[in-house]
Amino acid sequence: MSNARFTELVENLPATVPFVGPEAHMRASGRAFRARLGANESGFGPSPQAIAAMQAAAPQAWMYGDSECFDLRMALAEHHQIAPENILVGEGIDGILGNLVRLLVAPGDAVVTSDGAYPTFNYHVAGFGGALHKVPYRDDHEDPAALLVRAEQVGAKLLYFCNPDNPMGSWHSARIVQRMIDAVPEGTLLALDEAYIDAAPDGTAPPLDPQDTRVIRLRTFSKLYGLAGLRIGYAIGAAPLIAMFDRIRNHFGVGRVAQAGALAALHDQAWLAKVQTELAAARHGLSEIAANNGLHALPSATNFVTMDCGHDGDYARKLVKELMSRDVFVRMPFVAPHDRCIRVSAGPPAELAVFAETLPQALRNI
Repeated sequence: MSNARFTELVENLPATVPFVGPEAHMRASGRAFRARLGANESGFGPSPQAIAAMQAAAPQAWMYGDSECFDLRMALAEHHQIAPENILVGEGIDGILGNLVRLLVAPGDAVVTSDGAYPTFNYHVAGFGGALHKVPYRDDHEDPAALLVRAEQVGAKLLYFCNPDNPMGSWHSARIVQRMIDAVPEGTLLALDEAYIDAAPDGTAPPLDPQDTRVIRLRTFSKLYGLAGLRIGYAIGAAPLIAMFDRIRNHFGVGRVAQAGALAALHDQAWLAKVQTELAAARHGLSEIAANNGLHALPSATNFVTMDCGHDGDYARKLVKELMSRDVFVRMPFVAPHDRCIRVSAGPPAELAVFAETLPQALRNI
């Protein structure tokens, strides 16, 4: 008998993780990836100013980071023209989602999401014993109306909605999103995941209203800011909700170097604009590669392009396997009918050239 007495909930959870990391794949193959296009990181890298700030902060890495992330919160407040009391900095959106679920979801509490949406959110809900209720996508988009209906039907504590969407790259306009916020049922909190908002066209995000108690908005430095390896993101919400996180969060979870890097990245908006330009070119390039190989690239407001392979999930899984065998890291949606697709991060030209070279080879082998 083990001395560790696990909870019944944990003992009954499946021994799975939402994603197998690229390093784990490379250890399994014994080879490095030629093109790392599966995790939606920014292959364009962080701002040089952020790199310099992290280098300058490195000698102080022996000290814990500021538990209040004061300088970064002040800068974010100025950037968004809101009060710092409406901002929570945490260990990426994933870490914030985990604490959000912990705040709101007790065993058996209803939570609503889209079937096939970001699986890490589901992982957190399962870990706290929540009851997940899923709504199908509609035409490769999350379905706001159906999500709201289901939330009302089950009395959801939490409703998760990602705009722009992962894994399909689709998006709804700010007008639609605001209508969704306005229609959130009483007693339900909308978790609006805007991880990809920096890659989206104007008119995708409704204006920030930090006094609105119906929604918490989640953003990150992991995508276009190029700081995925630091695990740093933030939430915007009503001050009383943000204050509640202090009761459960890891107060020293965001390190000193991470705070310095994110602060400098935020101040270098010229670099963000440069990445946005390169990203647009990369998405266009991926669309051309897809078309040249008989695949259909779905419109994208993210830093990846989802490609419809025109067959079923088994075909797409074989394609992913063939690409991985050629040391090209890509991923695919997990749930039908989205699993007819593969998902390819919009990376720098050299990596897209590798993808363009290997994709026809992989397709011939299926």
